[in-house]
Amino acid sequence: MAAKLFGTSGIRGKIGSEVTCELALNVGKSLAYYLGNRGSVVLGYDTRTTNRMLDEAITAGLLESGVDVVKIGMVPTPLVGYATEKLNADAGIMLTASHNPSQYNGIKLWNKNGMAYTSAQEAEIEEIYFTKSYISVPWDEVGKVSYNEEIKGRYIDDLVSMVDIKKGLKVVIDCASGAGSEISPLVFRKAGCEVTTLNSQPDGFFPGRNPEPNADNLGSLMKTVVAVGADLGIAHDGDADRMITVDEKGNISPFDSLLALISKEFDGDIVTTVDAGLCMDESVKGEVLRTPVGDVNVAEVIIEKNAAFGGEPSGTWLHPDFCMCPDGILSGLRMAEIVSRDGKLSELLEAIPQYPNIREKITCTKDEKIRVMENMEELLEGAFDDIVDVNSLDGVRLTFTDDSWVLVRPSGTEDYIRITLESRDAGRAEEIREKCVKIINENL
Repeated sequence: MAAKLFGTSGIRGKIGSEVTCELALNVGKSLAYYLGNRGSVVLGYDTRTTNRMLDEAITAGLLESGVDVVKIGMVPTPLVGYATEKLNADAGIMLTASHNPSQYNGIKLWNKNGMAYTSAQEAEIEEIYFTKSYISVPWDEVGKVSYNEEIKGRYIDDLVSMVDIKKGLKVVIDCASGAGSEISPLVFRKAGCEVTTLNSQPDGFFPGRNPEPNADNLGSLMKTVVAVGADLGIAHDGDADRMITVDEKGNISPFDSLLALISKEFDGDIVTTVDAGLCMDESVKGEVLRTPVGDVNVAEVIIEKNAAFGGEPSGTWLHPDFCMCPDGILSGLRMAEIVSRDGKLSELLEAIPQYPNIREKITCTKDEKIRVMENMEELLEGAFDDIVDVNSLDGVRLTFTDDSWVLVRPSGTEDYIRITLESRDAGRAEEIREKCVKIINENL
């Protein structure tokens, strides 16, 4: 199998063993060569403690190869996509490992239109990187560094203009001490909300909670929403391209239901991933188009099909009427707008069809992930006798005669095999889960 740099969401790995300054330097050179050793690149980073060293390393690679660097500092990922488009740069780079813990970091690349690099583009960068095809330009042709602070203000103003929220809506925002810590609360206040913040001091050690916004990590947010009588709680991940809500009762919103609720706002087709549930098909106005997991896959189909909106159940949503980069801050604003207009979030979510849904992950090494998946389709087909559809777009997704479905796929960012399944019956859901876990464990 050919060596790979990129996973589901850019380059990501543990600092020192997988992500190093040397890697960042050479990725900078590779990107510069891909761009023709000219042009400009926007560069931002999240709050991780290792970002400044990677920032300097990747900057050196770009400059040495003749490309100018526009630094915008510690910012959310969506601001890098936005700035790349608005500043007419040739590419964007975000240094982040998103929801991964502090010891991880990564590099994600962005196109001129604010969309993440496609898998085909990433493959070209990999080819340049592994063959060391990059070059150094003469001393009098090296790139220049500039700093842009103004773009943050433009981004904030443009976000606020996207929504109409009744003044005084009470919102609690948990930024995980990540890249949204400064901008997200400010944007919501400018939009008219009364904001209480949690974990909104930038800190790459993520002292308040793990940066992944899920039920295990959002206990403080859930309690605070109830304690202050808030209408809505909003949680971001480490780079604020994701958003998950907590309702006024302090309950974390079901991921699929939340995606279905926002998708109902748009006329036209909606793009989502193979791990999204039945409620999507039963809620949206247009057609539901499914892609492999990963926001760039969603973005590609949005553009190809001119879809109105797209998103993953993880809370990574794309708003093509604003920018083709996933934006957790705009996602939160739009949920706040819905609540301020339509009433309590708990009641709005209850109106979305919900079925027993199980998400489980089984730890394994990178090599084991590849080996386990080699004959997974055959093993799963042999374990069930009521399959009506097999989809191998991303992992293996089985649909059964009773509309139940299961997806087994290797994580593109972490050392897990993920099982996602849904059924109209809780007993049936557990039966499917047990069979899949048994098959995977026997193969490890």
